[in-house]
Amino acid sequence: MKIACLHTADSNIPIYEDAARRLGLPADVLHHHVRADLLLTAERLGGLTADIVVETADVLQRLSQDADAVILNCSTLGPASLQAATAAAAPIIRADGVLAEEAVKAGGKVIILCTVETTVRPTTELFEAAAKATGAEIEVRLIPGAWALFRAGDQPAYLASIAEAVKVAYDENPTAVAFAQASMTDATRLLPETYARPMSGPTTALAAALSKITAAGRCARNRRSRSGQPTVAWLWAAMNS
Repeated sequence: MKIACLHTADSNIPIYEDAARRLGLPADVLHHHVRADLLLTAERLGGLTADIVVETADVLQRLSQDADAVILNCSTLGPASLQAATAAAAPIIRADGVLAEEAVKAGGKVIILCTVETTVRPTTELFEAAAKATGAEIEVRLIPGAWALFRAGDQPAYLASIAEAVKVAYDENPTAVAFAQASMTDATRLLPETYARPMSGPTTALAAALSKITAAGRCARNRRSRSGQPTVAWLWAAMNS
């Protein structure tokens, strides 16, 4: 089984690897590809353009030629997943898309925190579309100054600013709080135990990819591995039965 992940920052790779370990995936399942230039161009131009969508979709389609599923891990580039899916050889998973579906399931107020200005619009559109099915109230919040800290390489300050925003959000008693970007995930380590952990894209995206692969019969369906332990595919199927 092979899951290709398209990132726009190297720092997201260990976050996905950690999520994979928590899901019980073997160490060699994820194959990471980083295209920081795609996000940098979007930032320089003030948002996603048609040319960036085409280029991103092309990258996703090429990755799908040698993978069982492909995850797009960038909320700014997210809309390109739809174009890529039209001619992809494997399922294309939009990380923030599956996150949105999970976050709105219970309805109520959902606060989505983000740090990149270019992702505010696509994230808002995505979560509002998902919320139509449940009536959830959506609020997307940009954390001021956070992305400048990330770009400056000040990861501790970046994560600290996110953790403070999480506390403010949870103090309003929302139904759910979600991180729009994978780079925000490690901020949960700075939260006191009294605070819930926001939902994040890596775990939900990997779970969705695994579900797609299993449903398509792309991986072995044996209920038990040679070691006598349940296979990842069987575990996921059992969790959803």
